[in-house]
Amino acid sequence: MASNFIDYVKIFCRSGKGGRGSMHLHRAKYNPNGGPDGGDGGRGGNVYLRANRNYWTLLHLRYDRHVFAGNGGAGGKDRCHGKDGEDRYIDVPCGTVAYDAETGRYLCDVTRDGETVMLLKGGRGGLGNWQFRSATNQTPRYAQPGEPMQEKTVVLELKMLADVGLVGFPNAGKSTLVSAVSAARPKVADYPFTTLEPSVGVVAYRDNRSFVMADIPGIIEGAAEGRGLGLRFLRHIERNAALLFLVPADSDDIAESYRVLLSELERYNPAMLRKRRVLAVSKCDLIDEELEQMLAETLPRDIPTVFISAVTGQGIDRLKDILWENLNADDAPVAAEADETFVHRDREAALLASDFADWDDDELPAPSDDDDDTDEEEELEEYDWEDLVKS
Repeated sequence: MASNFIDYVKIFCRSGKGGRGSMHLHRAKYNPNGGPDGGDGGRGGNVYLRANRNYWTLLHLRYDRHVFAGNGGAGGKDRCHGKDGEDRYIDVPCGTVAYDAETGRYLCDVTRDGETVMLLKGGRGGLGNWQFRSATNQTPRYAQPGEPMQEKTVVLELKMLADVGLVGFPNAGKSTLVSAVSAARPKVADYPFTTLEPSVGVVAYRDNRSFVMADIPGIIEGAAEGRGLGLRFLRHIERNAALLFLVPADSDDIAESYRVLLSELERYNPAMLRKRRVLAVSKCDLIDEELEQMLAETLPRDIPTVFISAVTGQGIDRLKDILWENLNADDAPVAAEADETFVHRDREAALLASDFADWDDDELPAPSDDDDDTDEEEELEEYDWEDLVKS
């Protein structure tokens, strides 16, 4: 059964074209030389990306992948202005990033509820012949066509907004920890890659305070190059204010495992190294105190470390204290604001396309425009809108 958690989607967007200006001469019974009175065309509709906190995934766009704004209306006689095209708003969850599907170039992102960014601008409406009247040209018999529409295939990626992001190898105990400290119930099993999609839990703290923890599928060495599930879900921890590295106590080398995880994050996006980090050694119910002290001497000194066991509750309260201190430090960014200074890197077009390898774009061909003014579109291809149309 397919999951309803959709964190990336590819859509085709088209703005509206501008309406053509009117070339009309005023006619009245007792006014044979009424002069020009053609109105301007209306502007084409714009396409906007808008954050909406009522959405949690991009599922609503999975099967509605064509977004077309309205075309501007043509100008009319008596200097009537054409109708402006209808704008289209694409509502997405907070934390969504837009990329150009063909080049992989970063376009924009929305993080706060109601934040709106223009993806495509509609074409300007053409000027009517009323605008071209002058003392030396009192009866202009020409007008401007409207500007053409803009088209773009856009990839939308959801990056979760959470305070703490869990980073670890498969079977490190991440899902068990989330289920132990929050009301979230991710799947827990004794085989690798149990978690196939991110999960979020709200961790209760003292005095009715809380913070949000996000769990992503396990990372393996080479994830930054596309191995395993890591590359697909690493983006979900880009916005986290702090990172919690989880390494099990029965690992061959805890310090080396931490360095491998840190290296994968750096290769994916070096900006992640600026985030605050905490190292938790999980599954400590499998070792005794003497072995725990021996392991503590081999751990990195430049990062807070805590030994925990989600099964017995060992070290969980101390882990919450350390995470809370890091989240509320003077120089610590808030999760919702951490991305304001975060630099989004352009994605490689090949890797961006690989996310959609299981998609068949031919299943949903782009519907044709229902405007029957095809001759005008052919003329616009060779027309410079900034120049006036000569008679």
